Amino acid sequence: MATETDPITTLLTEIVQALDDKKAADLRVFRVSAQSSITDYLVLATGTSEPHLRALRIELERVLDNRKAQIAGMETGEPGSGWTVVDAYQIMIHLFTREKREEYRLENLWKDAQDLSIARLLNPEEDDLPEVVAKPAAAPKKKKKAVASKTPSKKGPARKTAVKKPVAKPGTAKGMGKVNSKSSSTKSTVKKRKSLNRKD
Repeated sequence: MATETDPITTLLTEIVQALDDKKAADLRVFRVSAQSSITDYLVLATGTSEPHLRALRIELERVLDNRKAQIAGMETGEPGSGWTVVDAYQIMIHLFTREKREEYRLENLWKDAQDLSIARLLNPEEDDLPEVVAKPAAAPKKKKKAVASKTPSKKGPARKTAVKKPVAKPGTAKGMGKVNSKSSSTKSTVKKRKSLNRKD
């Protein structure tokens, strides 16, 4: 951790402590100075409701005012947006409702950054606490078994074949019209019937 005379680290510690005192859930702090050109730290916190989110923002403003920290901008969005961003230059704070936190998942965007220990930030005088949260070891990759591959045949969806039924011509007796069939036995039967019906 940086020395106590570092004003940014002191401000960061006070922000985390204030958010924790106001019962912010799932506090996370990332050191993003190696990944970002606009800020050094990213603070993420979750409020349980819109009123809780507003209370967290007011407490955050109080801490920044007491430290006379400059604020580059603050975006609260429309009422009920579920996300407030406070840009204090070296420290960027995002306050979310639970739904918005899960939707945006900023932790995944900054997974290469150092995840600072909240316990250490809440208790900076305790030297035995780690400064950075250890990242979980990557799971070993499973080796794929060599299997003789068959080239899959590219079949489309199964189609039903239509069966054509004989249709009677208008003006003829039922079943006496032309039959739409290609079998020779049916054709010969039809010819015999026509010859019997013919009046010569």
